[in-house]
Amino acid sequence: MDSTSSEAIRGIRTVFEAVIAGGLRRESVVGATDAEIDTALAAQGVSGAPSAVREVLRLVGKFSGLWLTGSGFGVRAMTSAMKANALATLDTLPSHGIGDPASALVLVEHQAYEYHLIDGADLGQSDPPVWLVTEGETAIADAAWPSTTQWFRWAAPDISRFRERLEVLREVGKPHLPAWAEDIRL
Repeated sequence: MDSTSSEAIRGIRTVFEAVIAGGLRRESVVGATDAEIDTALAAQGVSGAPSAVREVLRLVGKFSGLWLTGSGFGVRAMTSAMKANALATLDTLPSHGIGDPASALVLVEHQAYEYHLIDGADLGQSDPPVWLVTEGETAIADAAWPSTTQWFRWAAPDISRFRERLEVLREVGKPHLPAWAEDIRL
């Protein structure tokens, strides 16, 4: 492992540990094994993942808990269908700057209209940019996050906001807390 890969892994772990320190229960997320990650990559026709992406999946790739809630994410979601949907969305755009869409690695599908992906041309980088691809009236393909680490930081759950929601629920007398309340330390 070269120093760039080590730095990328360290950056992802730093983001993860900050969220844990902020109150997310470590046991509320489950990382994927390398075999599970390789299966997901193969489903998308990708032979390898950048170090930062692999580390994200090792930490939260099997069950992501409050990470990216409401979106398709992780090794179970990273299917050939997810990639086909993302590529179909790209095909509707008048232009985009993605250099190798056919080899792209699609990380997230949100409501079948928004995708987060790594350009296939960038898969050799340790901590590549993550592209945001959306369809509809505001269709775009933009390198929204300059690195996978910055994308992971953006996607991290804000535990303080979840605590605020719980406080409001208690104040209004809700007798039962939502299931996600078990995922945070109060």
